[in-house]
Amino acid sequence: MADLKKRMAIQLASKKRTAKGAQTILAFGSLILLFVIFSIASPYFFTKDNIITILLATSVNGILAVGITFIIVSGGIDLSIGTVMTFGSVMAGILITKLGMPIIAGVLGAIAAGGLCGFVNGVSIAKLGLPPFIATLGMMNVTKGLNLIISESKPVYLTDHPAFGKIAMASIFGIPSAVFFFFIIALLAAFILSKTIVGRYTYAIGSNEEATRLSGINTNAWKIGIYSMSGAFFGFAGIVMASRLSSAQPALGPGYEMDAIAAAVIGGASLSGGEGNILGTVIGAFIITVLTNGLRILSVPQEWQMVVTGIIVIGAVYLDIVRRKVK
Repeated sequence: MADLKKRMAIQLASKKRTAKGAQTILAFGSLILLFVIFSIASPYFFTKDNIITILLATSVNGILAVGITFIIVSGGIDLSIGTVMTFGSVMAGILITKLGMPIIAGVLGAIAAGGLCGFVNGVSIAKLGLPPFIATLGMMNVTKGLNLIISESKPVYLTDHPAFGKIAMASIFGIPSAVFFFFIIALLAAFILSKTIVGRYTYAIGSNEEATRLSGINTNAWKIGIYSMSGAFFGFAGIVMASRLSSAQPALGPGYEMDAIAAAVIGGASLSGGEGNILGTVIGAFIITVLTNGLRILSVPQEWQMVVTGIIVIGAVYLDIVRRKVK
């Protein structure tokens, strides 16, 4: 009987790995197809300058998508991604310009601010029992207001601190440093999600939270930790964004959550929880950027770009539902 259960567990794990690999391959194939289509449609797409533009544009959304992947895999959702990112950039700008602190203090302050927002989200969901949608929607409005209050509704310019601009825009082999930060964070997140106890519990909670709790795991504490860690990712994304712009823009942020969630879902993360991987999320982030970039080069109006992106997200979620029914 024990051998039978073991064989069944091995077969189930093998099927999950196969399904996960197939989803990643499908996403990668879609990315290559988009590259081919836009390269044929416009001579300005597949150029060195535009490829660097795509890499740089993906860096911020990619970091946000990596953070939200942990939350989605755990069975949650976070609508405050964009405004928490902005909160981190505003806090960094205030610490550096108004309080005269060193740049490293601003960076750590942004990460801590994002982590604090994630912690509050986690407590609201795990301890107060609020649905993730409601808790993070509330945080979105709170941080949106705080961004305007703290900055006095004005951009916080960091042009007098050129070293801050180099965080994202320093050239390394002709590629902006923001791209390297994105890939480093993605590699770190992939290791955490696939090779550590944090990742195992994240998958377990998303697959069956009640069974995980009954096995003796403090699911509430782990959920708070997952939201806090993801919030730290969002805060660092705010640093990258502020460094690119040499300013913290308090009104920036709303809308980024949709692209980040779309990237994770397109990459194979299931909104039902328990499934997802960082490689797929990275590919999904590039799909969103390449699609937006290609449509812009073809002079497609922005409103139609939004329509196309929305259709793709709906299609990705529908395919996830079909895939789960088949399984």
